[in-house]
Parts: sequence; structure tokens; C-alpha cells
Amino acid sequence: EFSKEREKAKARGDFQKLREKQQLEEDLKGYLDWITQAEDIDPENDEEVDEEGKRNSTCSLLCTTTASMPTSETESVNTENVSGEGENPACCGSLCQTISKSKFSRRWRRWNRFNRRKCRAAVKSVTFYWLVIVLVFLNTLTISSEHYNQPDWLTQIQDIANKVLLALFTCEMLVKMYSLGLQAYFVSLFNRFDCFVVCGGIVETILVELEIMSPLGISVFRCVRLLRIFKVTRHWASLSNLVASLLNSMKSIASLLLLLFLFIIIFSLLGMQLFGGKFNFDETQTKRSTFDNFPQALLTVFQILTGEDWNAVMYDGIMAYGGPSSSGMIVCIYFIILFICDILLNVFLAIAVDNLADAESLNTAQKEEAEEKERKKNASEKSEGEDEEDEEDEPEVPAGPRPRRISELNMKEKITPIPEGSAFFIFSSTNPIRVGCHRLINHHIFTNLILVFIMLSSVSLAAEDPIRSHSFRNNILGYADYVFTSMFTFEIILKVTAFGAFLHKGSFCRNYFNLLDLLVVGVSLVSFGIQSSAISVVKILRVLRVLRPLRAINRAKGLKHVVQCVFVAIRTIGNIMIVTTLLQFMFACIGVQLFKVSLLVCVNWNYHLKTPRKHRGIYIVYKDGDVDNPMVKERVWQNSDFNFDNVLSAMMALFTVSTFEGWPALLYKAIDSNGENVGPVYNYRVEISIFFIIYIIIIAFFMMNIFVGFVIVTFQEQGEQEYKNCELDKNQRQCVEYALKARPLRRYIPKNPYQYKFWYVVNSTGFEYIMFVLIMLNTLCLAMQHYGQSKLFNDAMDIMNMVFTGVFTVEMVLKLIAFKPKHYFTDAWNTFDALIVVGSVVDIAITEVNNSEDSARISITFFRLFRVMRLVKLLSRGEGIRTLLWTFIKSFQALPYVALLIAMLFFIYAVIGMQVFGKVAMRDNNQINRNNNFQTFPQAVLLLFRCATGEAWQEIMLACLPGKRCDPESDYNPGEEYTCGSNFAIIYFISFYMLCAFLIINLFVAVIMDNFDYLTRDWSILGPHHLDEFKRIWSEYDPEAKGRIKHLDVVTLLRRIQPPLGFGKLCPHRVACK
Repeated sequence: EFSKEREKAKARGDFQKLREKQQLEEDLKGYLDWITQAEDIDPENDEEVDEEGKRNSTCSLLCTTTASMPTSETESVNTENVSGEGENPACCGSLCQTISKSKFSRRWRRWNRFNRRKCRAAVKSVTFYWLVIVLVFLNTLTISSEHYNQPDWLTQIQDIANKVLLALFTCEMLVKMYSLGLQAYFVSLFNRFDCFVVCGGIVETILVELEIMSPLGISVFRCVRLLRIFKVTRHWASLSNLVASLLNSMKSIASLLLLLFLFIIIFSLLGMQLFGGKFNFDETQTKRSTFDNFPQALLTVFQILTGEDWNAVMYDGIMAYGGPSSSGMIVCIYFIILFICDILLNVFLAIAVDNLADAESLNTAQKEEAEEKERKKNASEKSEGEDEEDEEDEPEVPAGPRPRRISELNMKEKITPIPEGSAFFIFSSTNPIRVGCHRLINHHIFTNLILVFIMLSSVSLAAEDPIRSHSFRNNILGYADYVFTSMFTFEIILKVTAFGAFLHKGSFCRNYFNLLDLLVVGVSLVSFGIQSSAISVVKILRVLRVLRPLRAINRAKGLKHVVQCVFVAIRTIGNIMIVTTLLQFMFACIGVQLFKVSLLVCVNWNYHLKTPRKHRGIYIVYKDGDVDNPMVKERVWQNSDFNFDNVLSAMMALFTVSTFEGWPALLYKAIDSNGENVGPVYNYRVEISIFFIIYIIIIAFFMMNIFVGFVIVTFQEQGEQEYKNCELDKNQRQCVEYALKARPLRRYIPKNPYQYKFWYVVNSTGFEYIMFVLIMLNTLCLAMQHYGQSKLFNDAMDIMNMVFTGVFTVEMVLKLIAFKPKHYFTDAWNTFDALIVVGSVVDIAITEVNNSEDSARISITFFRLFRVMRLVKLLSRGEGIRTLLWTFIKSFQALPYVALLIAMLFFIYAVIGMQVFGKVAMRDNNQINRNNNFQTFPQAVLLLFRCATGEAWQEIMLACLPGKRCDPESDYNPGEEYTCGSNFAIIYFISFYMLCAFLIINLFVAVIMDNFDYLTRDWSILGPHHLDEFKRIWSEYDPEAKGRIKHLDVVTLLRRIQPPLGFGKLCPHRVACK
């Protein structure tokens, strides 16, 4: 919707301007190169007047062109190549002319021009470009090598390296200024940025050397130098287009951020008025998310917008006004409205999708230009070569795996013929054995048998006992594993015999999915060959058996199409990954610079100290709670789980912040942290929160939405790739498909006059409105029930339930009379109504017969709740609700294969989790407890589902790291009680979260957005939902479904159908007849 409104308002003007800027820059670059070449061939012995005139004309031209040059980030790379003297022709006054006549002056100018020409050629060279890139990477390496408790020699090397690199960057800046001229140099945004960073580094170095300030402070600007890595976009067109599109969207983002900031300020001031100083009702703990002052209110509102622990803040607000039993519930309206304003953040996703489309348009335009140049080049060649080129170009039409048509997915797959060439150098393509193997592997019974074995082997993997590896169950499953592996090995042998190994085209190993099959079977065979389970290699191989369900991909064509879309998205998402990783790395380096020295985050202070300032020696604890058995322990500084000790730890901490999980706790640790080996001070530096807010806005709000947008754009492009040569658009194709499949509805109208009266009543609009009101009243009665209600209120509710049940029973009886049972139960809604009525009657009967407490166990009161669903049937008569329901149904039809892929992903990760983390002991005070663990397959799936939603996933990851206590029933060796867990947990949980949160789950979003086009489409455009309405109204005039109606009913029919298919009820009858 955002994109369409933007198109109406601006007609995509920004994109056109961006494209024109790039075209202007290309033309300008070529023109300036031509000027430079003219200067290079300028003879040294020219007349003085000619030299002066040339130089002045060049300078004036340069001033004119550079003044109109665009100053976007991508263009700054090319503008570094701007050539010209950069001199101001206005300076040539009478004094300059007098000086220029001297012989020394002419020689100096000639020497100066010669040197600038050489320097300009050097600056423009590819060698100089890559030399600067190497220096930037060395600078990156120097900055990223800083960490907590680093040796003194490393600190000295880093200081020397920083000074040397600063000197080299200063030389680079001066050489560019000299060769390009100040005017041309400062046209480039990259050059301005370089000058700012270099000058800041020089000032910082001088101040630190003179001991005026500490090294911390402006040293953060060193990390900002890492943005210079974006210079690599000069030789990377797709990445350059992406960065250009992102920068082109800054205006929209700035406006959105301003609007967001105004929302935050308004709600912060309102929160201060409502809750200022009122969160101190619990004296046992100090609340951090409060509204006591304006900065703290801003942080609290921003936390609620991110959705992290917003409910805890709301509960504090309710308790501040007396709790839920009093008027405190009213204040929850404030938090609900604020949380609803979170929808404003979804505009970031809209901007991301819109600008990704711009980047793809730029790539397409550049490809078309390259193809046009190639076509012109081929046109000048011989006709023979032209024919050969055309033959080679034709198969390269699709950019990635082409998705199959929907009709093809349901068709029988064509059998792949036996490829030419011999198998094992023995069996020719006509050999009876090879032909027999080919027939066997393509027989539907054999294919279905392999699928059954894949499913059984997957079930056996999920049924293994991760704690007791030598249990009876595991022994039985081990024997079954031999059977499965033997069957899969037999299948591989048959396929290799039929298709050949790998030497010729079409052989077995030239298909990626076949290689996956070979990997899975090979892993199983190797694990059988090595019997010792203590060997780590064998453990890894046994974990790899979990890949067996992936073999089903090659046999389910619809699933294969979805997987291909995912692979295309992963392959094309590389540019986004590079930009995001670079920004993440830069913020991590800044975090290390800010927090490493003073340990603002990485020290986890001892919470026994209320006002800790210094490390206070020892403390006393009582063993097992026995006051007669005291123990003296020394206090130690404990490192925080997420810290900024080094760049890798900082990136890990910041990644958890980008997922919005636990970031307020990390923020307040950073605010309270004071110095090395010094305890925290409450709200010591609130200004440090700016770092986290900027990071969340750039990375979490925008860049993470770029990932989502890229998946959506890629999915939509792949879905339309097959039909790119079709003249019909997507909506027209769907209309044609619907029209081809549509059949008239048969409508029952009774012949008996008495029965017809009942039929007329139950089909009347008034009857429907009466039932609508009764359903609403019944819903209100159900919503009024509460805990601790009085006996009088309970009896009244029971009476009301009987009344409503009686009314709905009468409705069912009337419809049975009107339609007769045969036609009544053909409608799914009527069957649903009858089921609810029967359930309610049985519920009342059981309640009245048995009043004991045990009756609650068999109560079926929940049947009453389904009456609310009848509102959907009544509301579906409206145009908007019907369109929404149509979209909902269409989305569900497209989701099965996506859901199957997600189920496969959950299965694989659940089995891996059982194998690696299944022995971790369950503890009530730990995240691995009786509700969250990997000891059984259902529990593992439930735990992964929680991680996929993002709820405290990082806490579960920490609970699975090494050094955790093993389950008492597990078969660990003596002395290995605390050896469970693995560092593999970091890779495991991060990869799972990224696959789920950023890729797989967003396939649902892509499918729904693809179908929600109905909701945002212009109402005048014909869609399949209009045809569905036409079919429903047609049945009223053609109850026998004969496919024809009376000619007198045509005008009435068209007036009842809304445009674009009909005339609408507002159209006069006379006009409709014309």
C-alpha cells in the first residue's frame, strides 16, 4: 500500500532522478577523461597565451560541470577521478598576469602541471585504488584486534599502526587534493568524509600526545573509517546499485524517523504525567523502565516500541494505580495505544521493499545496456559467428532455477531418459541390465517405497533416546538403521548404474540433489565402519544422518520449487549480507572502543553490593541453608554473558540486541558501568544509550527489514519468472483460471407451498439480522463470565445459555423443515451450526444430570464458544470482509509446501539438538528445565518453536554452552559431570534464528503479500473474487444450475452485482436496460 501511494504521489520521481544522475555521471566522467587526455597530449612548448587560454577554459568548464555533479555516495567513487587543474580563473588578475610573464613562473607552472598530471594518473589507477583498499583493511584489522586484557606489546603495535595508517591516509588526502584540486576533491561525499575522519584523527593524536585528553573519545572515529570499505562498490555494480537505492531512500527514512521521534516525545511527556514517580510501589527492587524523568521516559517508550518486555512495564503501570482490581486497568489503554503505534515501524519494511525494487530496476537497466552493446558488437561480426552466439544465448534466459507452473506441479513428471555414454565403462545405454535399472528406479512403486523408507528412517531418528545411548530402544533402532542404509545404498547403486557416475552429461553426480543423497548415504556407511561412539568424528557423522529427510525434496516437485526459491533468495541476498555485516562489524568496533577500557558492559558486578564502588574482599554463605555451617568465599568479578571484550563477542552481543531480546538489560548494564574493577553506579552515563538506539534504528529497524524485503521481492520475481513472456498479467491469468474451473451453484427451492414459507423466512434478510443480534448477545454473555462470580450471577448465566440454546435449536429445526435434511447438511455452515447446537444441548443435559465436581472433567462447554464463528458467515456478506476472506483462503492454498519446508527445518534442528544438547541436565532455575529441553523430540520441537518466535532464545543458547551439568541418568564417565553442552550452540541457535526469522517465516509473509494484492487493488479492476460473487448471485436466478437464465432477469442480475462486473444498485433500471 505504501508503494502504491508513493507511486501516485511521486510517480517514482526519485528513481528517475537517480537513474538520470548515474547517466549524467557517466557522461561527465567520459567528458572529463577526454579533457584530461587533451591535457596529456598538450605540447610543452605552446604559446603562453594558448596555454593560459586552455587552462582557463578547462578550469571554467570544470567549475561548471562539478557544480552540477551529484553528490551521492556511489557517485563519489567516480568523482574521485575528476580531472582538471582546479584553479580559479577569477584569480587571474593584473598582478597574476604580470607574474606569469616571468620565465621562472612559466617553468614552475609547467613543472606543476606535469607533476599534477602524473599524480592524477596515479590516483586514477587501479593499483592506487586497491592500495587504499588494502590500507583500509589493515586499519580494520588493527581496530578489530583490540580486546580486554590485551598484552602491552599489542597495545604498542596498535598505537604505532594507527599513527602510520593515519599518516598514510593523510598523504592520500593531500595527494588527491593536489592532483584533483580542492574544488573537484570536495565534490565527492567520500572525499569529504575521508577529510573529516583524517582531520579528526590528527586532532585526536595531538590532544592525546599533549595529554590534554584520554585516548577514548574521538578514537571512535577510527572505527567510522571502516565505511571506506564501501569504495569497493566502484567495481561491484549490483552492490553499488543497492547502496545507491538505500541512500536514495534517506529522505523517506528521515521523514519517518522524525515522525517516530515526535510520537516518542508525545508519549514520553504523557507517560511522565501519568506514571512519573509512581513506579516505586515495590521497595525490594529498583525499577529501571520508569517515567521519572524525560530521558528515562524516552528510553522506556522506545523499549515499548521495540516490543521487549513491554507487558512488564504495563503491569507496573497498572500496579502504580492500585492493581487490576481497582481503576488501574484503565491505564493499560496508554500502553495498548503505544504498542499499536508500533505499526509505524512497518513502514520501514515498505520503504525497504520499494527501494529494493529500485535497485533491481537499476540492475535490469544495466543488463539491458550491456546486452544492447553485446548485440551491436555481434551485429558487426560474421553471420556464422552470429548464429553460434544466438544458439549459445538461448538457454541462458533464466537467471536462476525457474519455478514450475502450477499446472505442471500436478502433472506426472517426465521420465529422464538414459544418458549417452557407458556406466562404469561396462554398461552401454542399450545394455539390458542398465535398462532394467532405469525402469525400476522410475517405477512408481519403487519411488513410493523409497519415500516410505525415508519417512520411517526420519521417525527412527526422532525416536532415539539422547540420554541413554545404549538403551534397548536405541539398540533396536540401530538394527533398523542398518536396514534403511542398505535400502538407500541399493537405490544409489541402481541410479549410478542407470545414469552413470559423473563423467558424461546427465550422470548421477551432476545433479546437486543426487549429491545430497550420496552424502547422506556415505555418512551412514562411514559411521557404521567406525564403531567407537567416543570418537568425535563419529558423533558428527551420526548427527549428519539428520539430513535424510532432505532426500524427499528431490521426490516432491512442489517442495523442490520452494527450496529452489529459497536458494535463489540466499544466493541473491549476498549484497544485503555484506552491507549488514559491515555495519554490524563497525558498530562492534565502536562498542569495543567505548566499553572495553572501562568495562561498561563486560563486568557483571556482584549484586550483593547495593552501592558497589570497590572490590570488597570476602562474603559468607551458608552451605545448604544451614546457619551452623558458614563458608567464607572471596568476591570475584564475573564476566557478563554478553560483553564487548573483543569484536566477536561484541558482534554476538549486538546481534542479540538486533533481535530485541534482552537488550534493555544490556543497555542498563552499559549505563551503570563505571570503570575497570569498579562496581556500577546507578545511571552513571545515560548518554551511552544513544549508541544502542542508533544501532537499533539502523540495523534492526531498517537493515533487518531489508532482509525481509529481499525475500519477498525474490519470491515474487521467481513466481512471475515463468510467465514473463505471457501477455496476460497475474490477475488476468487468475481470472481465466477461475472461469475455466467455475461451475454453477445448485440452489434448493421447495415446491411445497407450506415448506416454501419456511424457506422464505430463513432466507430473508430480517431473519439473518435477528440471528446476528442473538449471536452478538450470546457472545457478550460468554464474555461477562469471570473468576469468583456469585451464585446468582452463575445461575443467571446458565438460564441465558439455555435460552440461547433453545433459540438456536429452533433455528436449526426451521432450516431442517425448509431445506430437508438432505439439502441442509450439504452446506458446511449448516453442519457446523448443527454440531454446535447438539454439543450445547448435550452440555446442558450433562450439567443438569450430574452436579458433582467430576462433571467438570467431561464438560463440553467449549462448544458454546464456536457460536462466535458464525459471525464470520454473516459478516462475509460485506464486500470488504468477503475480499479479506478470499485472500485468506487463497493464501492458505499456497502455503502447504512452505509449511512442509518449515516442518522439515524444525525436524532437522530438533534431531540435531537432541543429539548434541540432549544430555544437559534439567534445572528449575535454568532455561533448560522440564518445560524447555532437548530430551524428547516433542519437547525439542516446542523449544525450537519458542526460539523461532524469538522469546529469550539467547538465554537458551547460553544454557547449552560448555560446562553445563549432565543429566544424572546419562552415561557420562566419572569426573565428567559438568562436561555437557557445546560451543556448537552458538552456530546452532544463530543459524536457526536467522533461517526462521529472516528467511523461512518470511515466505509466509511473501505468499500473503502476493495474495493481498486484492485488498489494495483498484476496485474497478476485475478480479477472481468478483467472479465468485457473480456465481453466488447467478444461483438465485438459476437454482437448477442449468447454465442459463431468463432474458428478463439479466438486467436485474447486473444491477445486483457491483462494478466492474455489474452495474450496481445505484444504476437506474432504465439506464441498465439501455
